[in-house]
Amino acid sequence: MPSTSFTIGQAAERTGLSVHTLRFYEKEGLFATPVRRVGGQRVYSENDLRWLHLCTRLRASGMPLPAIREYAALVRERTRTMRARHALLRHHREHITDQIEELHRCLDLVSLKLAMYEEHLATDGDDPLWPGTCPTEEQPLT
Repeated sequence: MPSTSFTIGQAAERTGLSVHTLRFYEKEGLFATPVRRVGGQRVYSENDLRWLHLCTRLRASGMPLPAIREYAALVRERTRTMRARHALLRHHREHITDQIEELHRCLDLVSLKLAMYEEHLATDGDDPLWPGTCPTEEQPLT
């Protein structure tokens, strides 16, 4: 059964990436396999679209383009680079875990501040940031 192919415009629409971004990803060597050309036009396969989905998830999770480029180069080398790919993704997972922990700390702080504001709003209290006078070093912003 022949695989489905997509023009660059169709690939852009299906992935949510711009045509410019698709060209940039190709130029930067971020594809695991070379993008086919038919009559001088780029043609993307389902595998290319799945690869682009992976790339966008890696980018969204904070992986820098050079690391994605390295990962793509390793994938192109097939099975002999499996340990290196595993190590690269394991390192990135640790980075994501650290990001999540930091976001949880941020969320805890914002939740604490919201609870404080909700308490003051419910009791018609003074503005907790400005308790009657401007804050000083001894009386920092809350």
